[in-house]
This record gives sequence, structure tokens and C-alpha cells, in this order.
Amino acid sequence: MSETMRQGDDRQSVTPTRVTGWAGWVAFAGIMMTILGTFHIVDGLVAIFNDEYFLVTQSGLAVTADFTTWGWVHLIGGVVVVAAGVGVFTGQTWARVVGVLVAMGSALLNLAFLPAYPVWSSIMLLIDVLVIWALTVHGGELREDF
Repeated sequence: MSETMRQGDDRQSVTPTRVTGWAGWVAFAGIMMTILGTFHIVDGLVAIFNDEYFLVTQSGLAVTADFTTWGWVHLIGGVVVVAAGVGVFTGQTWARVVGVLVAMGSALLNLAFLPAYPVWSSIMLLIDVLVIWALTVHGGELREDF
């Protein structure tokens, strides 16, 4: 369905963008990415300022690094996830690609961090999977093509 608009003497055809119910899933992904990034930031700050909060010994981690290093990884990753989550709301393809890649990285980080805090990491893994699914299914519906 197209509409004809008059601009001076020129006529141009504009096809309105049809947004379906899948746009809600994309918005869900953007919101969850923002929340997930915030969780990573909190995790990172706790590990940086109170590295004895996590009760697992150094040898209990899948990757050998101290908790302060993991804190910085979580903090920087969290900031990137929040930025990508906000970018998803613009409907930009780059934001969706970054969102999927960041969610995949987040899932890998949480697998490595799993022995330190299993419940928290498991929740974040679940959110990562939901974000990846939502961004890959009709992710471009928030884009305005006018």
C-alpha cells in the first residue's frame, strides 16, 4: 500500500513501514541488553572494589586471572553492552550485529565466571540467549525507512 504525497510539483511514493508484533521482541532485546550491561557493571565494580566477595579460590576459575582483572573485564563489557542496547532502539543493523556479538561474548564470560557465582552467571547466560534470539528474529522492525 502506498500513499502519494505532494511536494511542490514533484510526486513521490512513500511506502509506510509495517511494524508487527515482533518489534516488541526487539525492544525486549534492547531493554535486556541495557539491564544485562548494568549487571555486568555491578559485577565488575564488586570484583574491583571487594575482590574477596567471591568465595572461590583462584584455581576455581576456568581462566586463571585474579578477580580484579575479571572485574575490569565485566565493567568494560558492561559499558559496551549498555551502549549496544541503546543502539538497538534506533533499528540500526550495526547495533543488532554488535548486540549479538556482545551477547555471545557475555555468554562466554559468564561461562568462565560460573564457578565464582553460579546463580548470578546462570541468570545472565539465560538473558544472553534471549537477547541473541530476539535480535536475530525480525530485528529490523524498529527502523524507520521514511
